[in-house]
Amino acid sequence: MSVSTGPDARLEALIAKQEIAEVMQRYSRTLDWLDDEGQASCYWPDAPVDYGFFSGTAADFVPVVMEIERASQRRWHMLSGLAIRLHSLTRASAECYGMATGIRQQEDGSWQGNLYGGRYLDEFEKRAPAGDPDGEMEWRISKRQYVMDWRVPLTDQPGNDPDPNLPLPILQIVESGHELYRRM
Repeated sequence: MSVSTGPDARLEALIAKQEIAEVMQRYSRTLDWLDDEGQASCYWPDAPVDYGFFSGTAADFVPVVMEIERASQRRWHMLSGLAIRLHSLTRASAECYGMATGIRQQEDGSWQGNLYGGRYLDEFEKRAPAGDPDGEMEWRISKRQYVMDWRVPLTDQPGNDPDPNLPLPILQIVESGHELYRRM
């Protein structure tokens, strides 16, 4: 980082890294709970996004990815190993590993899907939101490239009824606004 390294600068760097980590956590949660507005708030609208099957701006990507997520009756995203390099107090690079799954009921009644593993190669910028130049500055993804490393089929997944031998509740989130979703 090209700023001073005194206690105040280190505290500012720590706060910046925490704010970036919270964007990444929000990214996963908003996909899983089908929160379109929350998902859009992870990116700057003009951010270039490349997932292979999609290459364009974040503003165009969010509706596409949310449609994909809605095609699954259950989905789950987990990110870990987040590494952040601050270039300044308004620019950073980040990389992390991710696993995601989407499960849906098949025509034969079985529940199946895939587990995907990959990595997110991100750039972040701290800016004021467009149209509000005096607004509070915030970190968002300013560029993203996703790389898929592997895929594993998930067959014989639990349906909507809990297994009598292990009666854990099962959430089926098929639209925005689930009663258990909490904005954080």
